This record gives sequence, structure tokens and C-alpha cells, in this order.
Amino acid sequence: MNRLSIVLATLVGLLAGALAYAIINQPQPQTDAVAVRAIVEQVLEDKAALAAVSASVTPAAVGTAAIDPTVLNPMIEQYLLSDPKVLQRVSSALETTLRLEEEERTRAAMSDFHDSIFNAPDQIVLGNPEGDVTLVEFFDYNCGYCRAAMPDMAALLAEDPNLKIILKEFPILSNESIDAARIGVLVGQSDADYWQFHSTLFTSRGKVDKTVALSAAESLGLSPAELEPKMNDPDVAQTIQASYKIAQALGITGTPTYIIGNEVIPGAIGADELRARIADMRACGKSRCS
Repeated sequence: MNRLSIVLATLVGLLAGALAYAIINQPQPQTDAVAVRAIVEQVLEDKAALAAVSASVTPAAVGTAAIDPTVLNPMIEQYLLSDPKVLQRVSSALETTLRLEEEERTRAAMSDFHDSIFNAPDQIVLGNPEGDVTLVEFFDYNCGYCRAAMPDMAALLAEDPNLKIILKEFPILSNESIDAARIGVLVGQSDADYWQFHSTLFTSRGKVDKTVALSAAESLGLSPAELEPKMNDPDVAQTIQASYKIAQALGITGTPTYIIGNEVIPGAIGADELRARIADMRACGKSRCS
């Protein structure tokens, strides 16, 4: 069932509940078109009712057996047909309610996971470690969008000396991605140039797997024979698991996903948009200045 159908069904329930309440609590209720319109408008203005819509719950519908559906349903249909935009208003209110709820959940999760996001001891830090703005990226080495966005990150690193970039291994696309991420964690723990390793994997041909990752690490002077046995070390698993926990808390389900300030930004939005968000952080302390 699509969103509009859900909203319509929920609205019908709310109307039925409101009318039932009127019938039960008034000696001689009016159920003409004027009364229906008044009830609908009251429901639309009721925040509690909108919250019920957002949860697809219609507690007001209890007791609707007192109304004959053959009478009520045509009245509701007639009202909706006379003012179809009521569904648009309900849908818009639903969108606003859900967005505000999501923003509140994100703020709470950002607070709970702040240190894991920005100060984890095992995270990869590029650019200026003391930079005035931090850009976090969750990525998967087999993500085509991440591959396309890699030059954006390279450009920002080259042009912005006050930018701190944190890379989070977030392998979600395949077992090969997990193997590559494990090697990536080990490279990050070494003295090798992680950015070179990162760039090599994202510019390689075909699927990135353990063999490709070990080869890239070997080109930086690391021993594949020493790295491979360490892939399943607990600290390696813990680093990747930390990314999963953050992602779950913040509702991150795809790559690339960026974090700037308290905003989670899904998708490869491009260098220009990232520059704008970074500039806004410097200007007002938010990723979007209003």
C-alpha cells in the first residue's frame, strides 16, 4: 500500500472515530456535510491526530460500530471529493511530522555516538587533524558511487588546509567488501600511506576483494603474508563493527554517506555541495545556514 493509500485509510478512520465520538456524546448529533467538514478540519488541526496518522494508528476509531457504514462512507467520500486537497494537506503534515521525528532521533544518536564518530582512536584521519571543520565519510570499496565521489574528496584535501576528514570503513555490499575493509583497517594501523591505499583500491578495475587489497598494501611496503592472518583479529572486527553500530543508530543504509556537524548527508552530493556545507559550518556552526 502506498503512502497516499495509508493516509486515506487513516483519515477515514479518524473521521469515523470523530463522528462516533460526536454521536455517542451528543443527544442529537449533526451528520450533514457541514458537520463532517467541521470534524475533518478539527482533526487536521489536532497534533495528536497527526501523530496517530504518522504511526498508522487510529485510536479514535474505537466505538465506530455505532455508525452505519452505509451512511458514513458516502459522506466521507463526498467530503473528500469536494475537497481533494485535504489529502495533500494531511500528507504534507505527515511528511513534516516524520521529518521532525527523524531529526530528533538523529540529534539524540549524534550525541550518544559523538566520540565514536569523531574521536575513535582507530579511525582514519586525513587532512588537518586539528582542522576547524570535520567531514566524515562512510564508504564501501565496491560502491560505484563512492568510486565516483573519490575525486571530490581528493579535491577537498588538496584545496582546504583546515579540513579534517575521517573515513569509516562501512562494507555492506559483499563479503569481498568486508575482506577489503579488514585489510584497510590493518593498513590504517600501520605507518603506510592510507590515502594511497584508498586511492589505489578505488581506481582499480573490477571487484575489490582480499587479493586486490593485499596487492595494494604490498605496493606500500607491507607484507601480505603478515597481513592476511591478522584479518580476523578482534580489534579489526571491532573497528568495522563500530561503523555498523553508528550507522544503525543514525539510520545510515547506503554509501557514500557523509556527516558534517550534526547532519547526516546520504549520497554522492558532489564537491561543490560539500564545499558549500563546509563553508556554512565555518560561517554559522551548521551545515546549512538559514
